[in-house]
Amino acid sequence: MATYDSLGVTYARTRRPDPRIAERIHAALGNVTDVINVGAGTGSYEPPATVLAVEPSRVMLAQRPPDAAPAVQAVAEQLPLRDGAVDAVMALLTVHHWSDPAAGIAELRRVARRRVVVLTWDQRVFRERFWLVREYLPEAAAFDDTRAMPTARLAELLGGAREEPVPVPHDCVDGFAAAYWRRPHAYLDPRVRAGISLLAQPGEEALAPGLARLADDLNTGRWHTRHVDLLTRETLDVGYRLLVSDH
Repeated sequence: MATYDSLGVTYARTRRPDPRIAERIHAALGNVTDVINVGAGTGSYEPPATVLAVEPSRVMLAQRPPDAAPAVQAVAEQLPLRDGAVDAVMALLTVHHWSDPAAGIAELRRVARRRVVVLTWDQRVFRERFWLVREYLPEAAAFDDTRAMPTARLAELLGGAREEPVPVPHDCVDGFAAAYWRRPHAYLDPRVRAGISLLAQPGEEALAPGLARLADDLNTGRWHTRHVDLLTRETLDVGYRLLVSDH
């Protein structure tokens, strides 16, 4: 399987924090004094209280802004930190990349004194509500079936967590998988797909037939006719969820 040393080369270009999603994440963290970001990538959504980022990919670490929090190259399953090192730990759209999610979650709980915040998605809801995987790229959805952990199981591993839906704005700045739900032409851009692991990891050959169908439906207007209900919506819930666990 490809890693972010190969997939993450252009991440800083297409994966910028969306302020509305940032507000939700920071509200979930609350008034904590210090935060560690695990699976930090290029540093999106890190609040001012962030004291350390943990990221396994050198390529992703190299794209962090100069004024970002200090970072260490390590994996979630073996955090190089003492028990109760910080008030809170956050892990955003990263758990599905871990080799052992249960071990990683146990590490988050070990290091956090007060709170753990995880941003993930409900694969069942994602499959049902997101037109791209439902109608054009079931191969990508099948790939995610193998790595997406049910939110109920994650909540259980977190020792009990409340679950908050995170609707995606129609003009979402952060180019993750469902960010362009009202801008379908974006999925035809290889630069956009390169920043979405759902689309980058299966490979272009596997996605080519579905993308060709999408291009044809956009050219003929069939997509817009089929999805006219989406064109006036401001947000869409396609299964992204914040899980918040307190100690």
